[in-house]
Amino acid sequence: MPTFKDLDQREILALAISLEEEDAQILTAFADKLEATYPLQAEEFRRMRAEEDGHRRRLLDLFRERFGDQLPLIRRQDVRGFVSRKPIWLAKTLTLGAAKREVESMEIETRRFYEAAVKRATDAGVRKLLGDLAEEERHHAGTARRLSELAVSDDEQEAGHRLFVLQVIQPGLVGLIDGSVSTLAPLFAAAFATGSSRETFLVGLAASIGAGISMGFAEAASDDGALSGRGAPWIRGVASGIMTTIGGIGHTLPYLIPEIKTATLVAIAVVAVELGVIAWVRKKYMDTPFWSAVIQVVIGGALVFAAGVLIGGA
Repeated sequence: MPTFKDLDQREILALAISLEEEDAQILTAFADKLEATYPLQAEEFRRMRAEEDGHRRRLLDLFRERFGDQLPLIRRQDVRGFVSRKPIWLAKTLTLGAAKREVESMEIETRRFYEAAVKRATDAGVRKLLGDLAEEERHHAGTARRLSELAVSDDEQEAGHRLFVLQVIQPGLVGLIDGSVSTLAPLFAAAFATGSSRETFLVGLAASIGAGISMGFAEAASDDGALSGRGAPWIRGVASGIMTTIGGIGHTLPYLIPEIKTATLVAIAVVAVELGVIAWVRKKYMDTPFWSAVIQVVIGGALVFAAGVLIGGA
């Protein structure tokens, strides 16, 4: 998968057209779903959609002028660095606050794309249009903020914070979940197979550090940060690796207790606390219902734990 830096000027314009088309479709979906309960806000979404259509037409006109009618098929999912979006516009029920948050995040991401694209453009006309669109996208977040007093925030800074949570907290949480869950099987397999706290501790320590290194490299390689604004890859990799290691170390430390049964009981208690913390973080930052998050992490943790016990007792 190419990064943004791999795209030439023709491909950048084609990607910009695709982004505007996708944003317009999302705005239309929001307007249709909110029409019955929030008609004024739905009309505002349609007005924003008309502005996105205007951006698309200007980009298409410039593309035809510079490169002809053959438009490359390139979308956001074809380029590394874009944020993965939850398709909330497909949900049967949609709240105004959720729609507003999505639109603000969407506009900030598109603005960042245009700001990065301006730096890559060499054609004066292309550079001017991309710069103009970046400035217009900057004002779109303000339009989203005027939807109603029910909106969660009233400034772009808070919208940027929500995007930061999506781009940084979420990968970190994935690392924490991976460290907490993936190390359960080798740890408890070692406990039941060896009956030794020391050997179990060494296995858990190795599994935790190994998982941290693996997740760190995976996160660093997943995104160069050029479009998402997530920061330098090595910083994100180190942070993800540390959180993954912490997730595994938590239920490994009880095996410093010499008595294996006591150590295992304490480790199980620690696992329960870890899964509860993960569920709470998912509720707070990812808008996941608490009990839904609990069920998800408990089922996952229980399956991995059972695998470790079965293998260790074989």
